[in-house]
Amino acid sequence: MYEFRRPMLECKDEAKIAAFLSTAATGYLGLSDGQDPYVVPLNFVWWNGAIYFHGAMEGRKMEVLKRNDRACFTVSEHFGTMVHPVPANTDTGYMSVMLFGKAEIVTDLNEATAAMQQLLDKYVPGYFSAPLAKHHVDSYRSSMGSRTAVVKIVPTAMTAKEKPLKEERLFYEGRKVADDAGMMT
Repeated sequence: MYEFRRPMLECKDEAKIAAFLSTAATGYLGLSDGQDPYVVPLNFVWWNGAIYFHGAMEGRKMEVLKRNDRACFTVSEHFGTMVHPVPANTDTGYMSVMLFGKAEIVTDLNEATAAMQQLLDKYVPGYFSAPLAKHHVDSYRSSMGSRTAVVKIVPTAMTAKEKPLKEERLFYEGRKVADDAGMMT
């Protein structure tokens, strides 16, 4: 694993990382398609120490995964831009996590159904009145006839970085450098 160039930004708080992964909306699956990188934005869930996502059983993503199951999954959230009268001190509040591991199709129907339920609970909490049925996961076909694949990545390595947002420096429309002339710290 690479060392952080700016170690003061590294986050090692496992509970904070798990909470972030549980609430962030979009992750980016990075794969290697021969000599070309291939990155796909996805809905995902962090559950039981793994990233889970779903998609069609056919298509480029699944073809690439069949050839090379090594994956990077990145999640990043921008919390706001922090202004400063010195342009080089203008900064961003954020958190990001990068996980590395092997992506594998979940073949156990119970695990696949539970992961899909976790996705529903995250993205549409309380919408459905009954839990997802295994039959639905097993028999669903897309409009193009494709089965649904549930994929998981168990991290073999994970890094996290953060820059907490300083509310008093948060940029808002109409804020001008003249408003912050006394902020030279």
